[in-house]
Amino acid sequence: MRHYYKLTLTVSVGIIALILQFGFHQQLAAQLIITLWGSVMALSMLVEMVKTLRSGKFGVDLLAITAIVATLAISEYWAGLVVLIMLTGGDSLEDYAAKRANTELKALLDNSPRTAHRIQNEQLTDIAVEDAVVGDQLVVKPGELVPVDGHLIDGTAMFDESSLTGESKPVEKAVGDDLMSGAVNGDSAVTMIVDKLAADSQYQQLVKLVKESESRPAKFVRLADRYAVPFTLVAYVIAGIAWLISGDPHRFAEVLVVASPCPLILAAPVALVSGMSRTSRNGIVVKTGDMLEKMSTAKSAAFDKTGTITSGQLTVNDIVPQAGFTPDQILHLAASAEQNSSHILARSLVKFANDQPLSPVADLEEVTGNGVTATVDNAVVKVGKLKFVDPATTTAPLAQTAIYVAVDGRYAGYVTFIDNVRPEAAATLQALHAEGVKNVMMLTGDQQAIADNIAEAVGIDTVAADLLPADKIKHLKAVTKDERPVIMVGDGVNDAPSLAVADVGIAMGAHGSTAASESADVVILKDDLSRVVTAIQIAKDTMQVAKQAVWIGIAICTILMLIASTGIIPALFGAMLQEVVDTVSILWALRALRDRPNSNVKPLKPTTVHQN
Repeated sequence: MRHYYKLTLTVSVGIIALILQFGFHQQLAAQLIITLWGSVMALSMLVEMVKTLRSGKFGVDLLAITAIVATLAISEYWAGLVVLIMLTGGDSLEDYAAKRANTELKALLDNSPRTAHRIQNEQLTDIAVEDAVVGDQLVVKPGELVPVDGHLIDGTAMFDESSLTGESKPVEKAVGDDLMSGAVNGDSAVTMIVDKLAADSQYQQLVKLVKESESRPAKFVRLADRYAVPFTLVAYVIAGIAWLISGDPHRFAEVLVVASPCPLILAAPVALVSGMSRTSRNGIVVKTGDMLEKMSTAKSAAFDKTGTITSGQLTVNDIVPQAGFTPDQILHLAASAEQNSSHILARSLVKFANDQPLSPVADLEEVTGNGVTATVDNAVVKVGKLKFVDPATTTAPLAQTAIYVAVDGRYAGYVTFIDNVRPEAAATLQALHAEGVKNVMMLTGDQQAIADNIAEAVGIDTVAADLLPADKIKHLKAVTKDERPVIMVGDGVNDAPSLAVADVGIAMGAHGSTAASESADVVILKDDLSRVVTAIQIAKDTMQVAKQAVWIGIAICTILMLIASTGIIPALFGAMLQEVVDTVSILWALRALRDRPNSNVKPLKPTTVHQN
């Protein structure tokens, strides 16, 4: 806020000086007040510049300080005031840009779900969202927000998830599908089971991300500082030669006024905030502006497997009954028993069986880590691990993901599951290579054979399997300097440390863990891996536009300096010309808001992966 105060005070000084000089004809008083304030500001900028120099950086502030001092020294105090207003205005704009980086997401803060309709004793009871617990049955009426994360157990409806994912097209949800808090129910009442508490649900997770982005100051890249030394030297040389040849110190001030680095200082922040606004519009939260620069130059990318390269949503592969049972019986009894469970296998099974009516259950008991027991159609059904449903068996469990079923104490059969590689995975990795990412890695805790099969299917360059979270960190730290910056993409709790260690951590936040999203620098809100490429493309476009804006500012300022060296541009008029240069730089930097045409990654045919 201090930059806003400086701008306000500078403008106030200007108004007072105008009144004194043109209202009361007190030119000396006007000059005195501007000179005093300009000297205070120049001294303040000098102190800041010394701090910058001590940190090992050289900025363009020296040129600005010299321009202010030179104009005040030759009594061109109005020109000095204009330069000062532009400088404080540029700093204020940078502050404003930092606060507005996530404008499209801030509506979330004022639109959080507050009430829910809980089914209790066959009656609907209105409760606060915070009072909903895992396992509760809630009714979501047409036009209402989904209060917490859960899954659908009754009804079908279209849901608007645009505030969460940036996807404007409503999504149809059927029994077994996930519901994200904050989505808007479109057309019919549905019943859902609560899977997460309000504090852990998707909507509140996004609110946390927005608040975190607001509280963390955005680090904007001052590209002008990289050209500060040569630009400053060129300005001093031109100004010095003009003074030397003409013998008039006014020439020195006139050159430095048009060399004021305002357009250079403004260009990068405006481009970066435009790029961050564009990522928000595409369902991507970038927490700080400097992440755009790192993504734009990324040379390596590492991916987790489950939930990142693969969908992480298991589907039924095969139903194998024992003698006396049929596949349809096994599916019906198991899905009925599991219909109120929030376990991923249970939900996958219920979703697979959603074309047939399920029976009501009684005496439901869920044994954590083992399975469920329930009475279905007057039969006691046990669904879960092999030892749980058939304690007397000596048979080893299958080497792939499966659930086992027993009916009235008799082993009835099993259901196996598969995971699918994301349909967009191969195209995404191919697009990453096209964007200059040379080494695409997969870091997974899964078995080497499965990892190799997936890597071959989607085009992974380097595979590391059987890894613990600590092993993933070692691999990321081992990436050589010439292969950095390195991006890490993941979605689970075990990915959080890796996301924090990578140069840029990207979390798949649509169904990922809160821990992963909090550790990441970038969060993708839609369950779409191709948004990783979108984020990199936006970063590249943003940095390209920012650099172009800086170079345009440098070119125009250099031309103006050469013209001013001839003495035909008075200091005050030169200061006014800077406003034109500012406008050109800002308008060019705003081009970073534009989306690329046809930049979407096209999905390929899904690849199936058996889970061991």
